[in-house]
Amino acid sequence: MENVLRPLAVIGGSVLLTLIIGWATDLLLRKADERHHETPLWGLLRRARVPYQLVLCAALLRGSYDQAKLLLEHRAGIGRTLTLVLIGSAAWLAIRIAGAIVETSYSRYASARAHRDPARVRRVRTQVELIMRVVSAVVIVVAAASMLLTFPAMRAAGASLLASAGILGIVAGVAAQSTLSNMFAGLQIAFGDMVRIGDTVVVDGEWGTVDEITLTYLTVRTWDERRITMPVSYFTANPFENWSRGTPQMTGTVFWHLDHSAPLEAMRTKLRDIVRECPAWDGRAYNLYVTDTTPNTIEVRALVTAKDADDIFTVRVAVREEMIRWLCAEHPYALPRVNTAHAVPPQGRAEEGAPEHDGVERPRPALDKDDRRPRDGVRAESVGRPGRR
Repeated sequence: MENVLRPLAVIGGSVLLTLIIGWATDLLLRKADERHHETPLWGLLRRARVPYQLVLCAALLRGSYDQAKLLLEHRAGIGRTLTLVLIGSAAWLAIRIAGAIVETSYSRYASARAHRDPARVRRVRTQVELIMRVVSAVVIVVAAASMLLTFPAMRAAGASLLASAGILGIVAGVAAQSTLSNMFAGLQIAFGDMVRIGDTVVVDGEWGTVDEITLTYLTVRTWDERRITMPVSYFTANPFENWSRGTPQMTGTVFWHLDHSAPLEAMRTKLRDIVRECPAWDGRAYNLYVTDTTPNTIEVRALVTAKDADDIFTVRVAVREEMIRWLCAEHPYALPRVNTAHAVPPQGRAEEGAPEHDGVERPRPALDKDDRRPRDGVRAESVGRPGRR
């Protein structure tokens, strides 16, 4: 009976103590969050309560399982299992705590500079995400190595692995050359400030917003909700447009092809009214000029400004639509026209219906004496007096 109750008491006591400590810690974090609501650290740390309780429970069981008086053939396996659980839960807890600290630091930085320097905020956000990915990868690798080293066979093989580490490093570097280049390119993008999350870029003829940056690839969300995934090495080896570099403010153009009689001064006044009523216009500048002319039309260009790429698209669309609607309603003569006219034959030839004489003398067809037919078989008109056969 004692062999059954002792393990149950050890397990039950460890679980109960874990729940009590976890509840007390969560209560302290909740009160700290209410007292210091200006920082999200304590609220973010509460998300780590599950791995925290798992670490506590595994540590208590690992330290007290000897008191359970288990059988010798089971003791080694249970101890190794608890050690593996403890290492895995500790790695999980470390990643959660690091994420909470980094997210808190970024939130405080972004709240202080979001309105003054949004470009710098996006750069810090990109760096923070890549740093968290690197930290997570390092913690996972260390945890996996620690788990493997708990097995005696792996410890024995560790010496030979370390002895051949140089050769393995060369082979791995050659085999993973593309992957390593992408990883270094990802670090270069993160800390070189080439492109940031939220930037508007043009890659491979498509424009969109950078949605995600990892150590190996970058995702661009286009205006029609498509996702373009490209290796980060593309951005370090090829030129691309970054419309958010430095400042996101943009200048856009709108073109019309109109008749030469278009009311330019009235169009300038109308353009002023349109942009003033458009919420997307940033108020910096607008103008309207004739930029080209053809025999039939003139090319009129309007220039408008906005605070970013999304707003400049909205302003251009609004100006184009409103100006065309206004021209159709108020000045329809200004729209492009194709001039047409009836061809009037010269005086004296209209009654006969003969074509205009082009000044070239052509020989008359030869006629037979008997039937007055042209030699080419076409019936000739009578050349005698009317009524005579």
